[in-house]
Amino acid sequence: MAKKKVKKDEENGAQGRTGDFGSAISALCEEKGISKEKVVETIEAALAAAYKKDYGKRGQNIRSEFDELTGGAKFFLVKEVVDETTREFPIEEEEVEDDKKKEKKGKAEIARDMNESASSADEAERLPRYNMERDLTLEEAKKIKKDAVIGDIIETELEQKSDYGRVAAQTAKQVIIQRIREAERDSMFEEYKNKEGEIISGVVQRVEGRNVFVDLGKSIGVLFPNEQIERENYRLGQRVKVYLQKVDVGTKGPGITLSRTNPDMVKKMFELEVPEIFAGTVEIKSIAREAGERTKIAVASTEDGIDPIGSCVGQKGTRVQAVIDELGGEKIDIVLWNEDVAKFISASLSPAKVLKVDIDEEKKEAVVSVLEDQLSLAIGKRGQNVRLAAKLTGWKIDIKGVTAKIDAEETQAETEEVEIENEAVEVKEEEKEEIKETEE
Repeated sequence: MAKKKVKKDEENGAQGRTGDFGSAISALCEEKGISKEKVVETIEAALAAAYKKDYGKRGQNIRSEFDELTGGAKFFLVKEVVDETTREFPIEEEEVEDDKKKEKKGKAEIARDMNESASSADEAERLPRYNMERDLTLEEAKKIKKDAVIGDIIETELEQKSDYGRVAAQTAKQVIIQRIREAERDSMFEEYKNKEGEIISGVVQRVEGRNVFVDLGKSIGVLFPNEQIERENYRLGQRVKVYLQKVDVGTKGPGITLSRTNPDMVKKMFELEVPEIFAGTVEIKSIAREAGERTKIAVASTEDGIDPIGSCVGQKGTRVQAVIDELGGEKIDIVLWNEDVAKFISASLSPAKVLKVDIDEEKKEAVVSVLEDQLSLAIGKRGQNVRLAAKLTGWKIDIKGVTAKIDAEETQAETEEVEIENEAVEVKEEEKEEIKETEE
């Protein structure tokens, strides 16, 4: 009975130690945001480096297997089966004979031989040299493994060691720190790479010159001057929403470029505020933006009975106002997209009222006629309205002002044409009635 109790106490102690070690690994994984497999792989690499430092030889390839349950490790010497086709085997006797022959030859012959040996050396450099510490010949390999073939990896278990010197321990520490940093950097890169093209929130950490550094949680992004809205000021600790534009690989972490001027930021903001856009029942067809000033978006509905403009505006303008407030008061025009180019161009020039649109499909140009009092409204301040309309539609737009008299004459001519068409229809109906009477 006493022996059983002692065994149980030893098992409980071992489980407790394993539990502490496992909880430490789990805490590290959670803190750094890396997988458990990556941490175990790092520990194995560190143990192999420490073992090689104290008990291994130069050129050896040592692999370790870490046991999470016992906390111990096994070590293996890894060798590859090679032959003359995969490795260069140096022959000392041939080298000595070549040296003696070179002494007897003249200068010309030596120069010729040097050129030949240089060309052959270039070919030989393609093959790595044979190293007995990490390579095995086929004959040696078959003594260990009977069915060994060229290219096989043969592992030989090494003697387990538990005592390591200060240098080996320092080597293991450096390997762990370096591998964990690399894994953390790769994990952060993958995380933010998947968020590329999305809206994320951050806190302004510091401002250096005109560059604004935003703390995104696990990493820091940069808001360059050309990606900032004009006349927008940033203060330390300010919470801002930014568009994650680009993620690059960096030495100290992912290089994250942020933006607040990208047109897609407006699209993503509406996706967050308007459930119909997120669900796909309302679609944003195109966007034209001059950051900080004005934005025009063209929307369309994919289902009948849904008002796309009303969905974006929201009750009492709450949805569009939320986007405007986030963009610092930037004006937003929401227009209805239409397959008819003339109607789409007419809508894109709102709030100006358009009389007529003449389209040249070959040149992709449009001439828009508006009243004289609507001309400045159609062009906009410094040509902003017509410029945004051209970006929104993808057409070159020329605006022409017409007087009220010309407009009246055109409308009168149109009414006359309609009256003539109506008279022609009436004549045709009278002829039909006469034909029916004669038939009767």
